[in-house]
Amino acid sequence: EHWRTFIVEKDFKFISQNGLNAVRIPVGWWIASDPTPPPPFVGGSLQALDNAFQWAEKYGLKVIIDLHAAPGSQNGWEHSGSRDSSQEWGKTDETITQTVAVIDFLASRYAKSPSLYAVELINEPLSPGATLSSVIEYYKAGYAAVRRHTSTAFVVMSNRLGPMKPRELFPMASGFKRSVIDVHYYNLFEDMFNNMTVQQNIDFVYNNRSSQLNYVTTSNGPLTFVGEWVAEWQVVGAGKEDYQRLAEAQMEVYGRASFGWAYWTLKNVRKHWSLEWMINNGYIKL
Repeated sequence: EHWRTFIVEKDFKFISQNGLNAVRIPVGWWIASDPTPPPPFVGGSLQALDNAFQWAEKYGLKVIIDLHAAPGSQNGWEHSGSRDSSQEWGKTDETITQTVAVIDFLASRYAKSPSLYAVELINEPLSPGATLSSVIEYYKAGYAAVRRHTSTAFVVMSNRLGPMKPRELFPMASGFKRSVIDVHYYNLFEDMFNNMTVQQNIDFVYNNRSSQLNYVTTSNGPLTFVGEWVAEWQVVGAGKEDYQRLAEAQMEVYGRASFGWAYWTLKNVRKHWSLEWMINNGYIKL
């Protein structure tokens, strides 16, 4: 029921009619064993992705396939397929080999589609569990897997979350063609945002986020992509105009990213997290 009703063709039409040109689509590693993935995972995701490509082609949209959940989980959170906070990805060669095989499967399946824009090798690996050496080993192998099937698709590499150096992937990524570094910026999930006012949040975007993005943007290095952001914060009782200003500030700053930005997400029960709701209700103007 969910596959059939949640994201449908008219959503792709909506996306194309509202000035957006691409969709970042999260998938789990078990998509490669569809329609009968190992339990507890549910079949149907491959057909859903096939449908998405069909609709993207019809409405002239590009697709970024984002491997959001890797075998063993790369961050221990539920959105990476972990139900007990365990984070096992990268601890064995097997988890890396298995993940490369999933990338190979996806790249080979969609390489001929005019809508394939990029393959994101993994979403939000979390340090220190996901070590820099395991992430780099995987990114090299994943990049090679994509390149076996396409020379034109971009290869997106997510910066690690947790303790890390923002440019730690540069030495590796700079040797790659059509490579992209993905950074996620939320004015949430950290204590420092808990008591910020409307204006402090907006200033933080214009000052701090701006300098963070500048730091990972170089003229001869990989492109930069703000792959996730949302017009939501910890401010209580903010009005519509406040939200409009927050969204506008982020679009202005993240619009400078050389690979662009993606909003998280198109549809959500929480209004401000739903780009569709934000557009339809005048909170975001593209």
